[in-house]
Amino acid sequence: MSVRASDKMIEVLEKWGVNNIYGLPGDSVDTTIDALYRAQDKIKFTHVLHEEVAALAASAHAKLTGKLGVCLSIGGPGAIHLLNGLYDAKMDHAPVLAILGQVQSKLLNTDFFQEVDTPVLFDDVAVYNKIIMDPQSLPRIADEAIRTAIAKKGVAVLTIPDDIPAHMIKDNFTPSVDKFKLDDYKVDDDKIKAALEMMKIHSNPIVLAGVGIKNAKAETKEFIEKYKLPIILTMPAKGLVDDDHPYNLGQLGKLGTKPAFEMMQKADLVIMLGTDYPYAPYLNKKVDAIQVDINADRIGKRRHINLAIQGDTKEVLSRLNALGEPVKERHFLDLAVSKMGQWRSWMHDVYTKKHEGVLPSLMFHNISKSAPSDTVWSIDVGTSTAFGARFLTAKSSQMYTISAWLGTMGCALPGAIAAKMDMPDRPVYAIAGDGAFSMVMQDFATAVRYNLPMLFVVLNNKLLAFIEYEQQSAGQQNYGISLPSIDFAKFAEACGGIGERITTDKEFSEAIEKYRNPEKPVLLDVAVNDEAPLPGKIMMDEAHGYAKFGLGHVIDKKSLPELPPMKEILRSFL
Repeated sequence: MSVRASDKMIEVLEKWGVNNIYGLPGDSVDTTIDALYRAQDKIKFTHVLHEEVAALAASAHAKLTGKLGVCLSIGGPGAIHLLNGLYDAKMDHAPVLAILGQVQSKLLNTDFFQEVDTPVLFDDVAVYNKIIMDPQSLPRIADEAIRTAIAKKGVAVLTIPDDIPAHMIKDNFTPSVDKFKLDDYKVDDDKIKAALEMMKIHSNPIVLAGVGIKNAKAETKEFIEKYKLPIILTMPAKGLVDDDHPYNLGQLGKLGTKPAFEMMQKADLVIMLGTDYPYAPYLNKKVDAIQVDINADRIGKRRHINLAIQGDTKEVLSRLNALGEPVKERHFLDLAVSKMGQWRSWMHDVYTKKHEGVLPSLMFHNISKSAPSDTVWSIDVGTSTAFGARFLTAKSSQMYTISAWLGTMGCALPGAIAAKMDMPDRPVYAIAGDGAFSMVMQDFATAVRYNLPMLFVVLNNKLLAFIEYEQQSAGQQNYGISLPSIDFAKFAEACGGIGERITTDKEFSEAIEKYRNPEKPVLLDVAVNDEAPLPGKIMMDEAHGYAKFGLGHVIDKKSLPELPPMKEILRSFL
């Protein structure tokens, strides 16, 4: 029996559970699009308006669900546009398959129109990267690409000349999905007992947890409560333990809290759970450390490790919880809880300070307080990330997605589209600055087109605000950071959605209640104040930078720069 190579490839994807592909059609991929047309009752094709959005949405799908995300584009310019979203997937360890068109095989290497050497172009981003030259091999290689993307939690790229999928092939390939199984690492009791002994002899242990605890939220909560351990969560792991849990110290680093920084420095044992936290200077390398991770190549990558446990975090924590004796009290935890209470009091002072218009910190606090318990948050890069880290109180019953390692602006809208596609019954809240939103704003029309009700908040201050403070902390004068004045509310209406211009805190509070259950995509164009996203702990080099900026401003502008309240600066610095 014979079948079109394209139809067989789509059958392979469907067997692996793929039910949605993000992308744009075009000449070099139209034979694959034609196969999707024939299989539209099995796999949805979501036609976005920019390939970057397709790749970012596929990446967000993988991060939110743990399942394979798929994007598709023509070769040449379309493939190039995919790269940004695929690097987001690579760096956040999200399994994604990218299907790229290419000129017909007979035209390869002739410098034909839109011919780009995609296997070379995608070499760095991909864990699997093949060009298909034999139609009979297409389903087998597609199956292999999917297996590799899932096993290595990375990007698989298939470049397919447009004539290849149209060929008839023998229908003799069976996908390997039923035989596929991830490596199962057995952890012996000696490692578990050694970890418990280290925890017993150290009086000041602290936990740093990453997305590796995503499937072990209950076990992590039991672990920190049983052994009285303060916990720090990396930014992409925000909310995996409730932000308002008394043992949760928030994040570490420039977007983190002061208690997280201080208690990490006071710790005598660091327990790293499922994280490849990159900011090594914050890790307190002077003390002992335990690291638990499923990937051996991440163990010991950032600092010296005394005890390495390779294994599934859920299993390791379950056995630690079962075998150890509970700790009745720990003075180190008491100090951490006390410091965190003071920090929350300081943050209350920040978002309740006197102001005019809309204060970003208060806006984030209010939307967090109002959001349903099953909200999916899609947060963009910039001040949205900073204020989200500080003033959104995420719950373990919610989901939180960002571009963590690549930190690419424009990720919130694709993330919201993917979230609503994957979880149509859950409320989706997305927040982006005006700079980030304007990079991908055309695809708000995609959210409208596919009837994806969501609440999208744009912080509109006509400024690249996070870069403003980056320049200042480096001692540089602000330059090139202003943005054009855009009425995003009218834009949303022009796309067929709902748009409202917000100019006061009261209007914002009323709007988030009004659109708690929207029937179509809603965009709130919020005229926010330029509020400084100060680090939780201002380091000495940053203090020198701010001083240099202030002096330069006086010399250049003949006036003092506008600064955050001195009380906020001193609390972060001292």
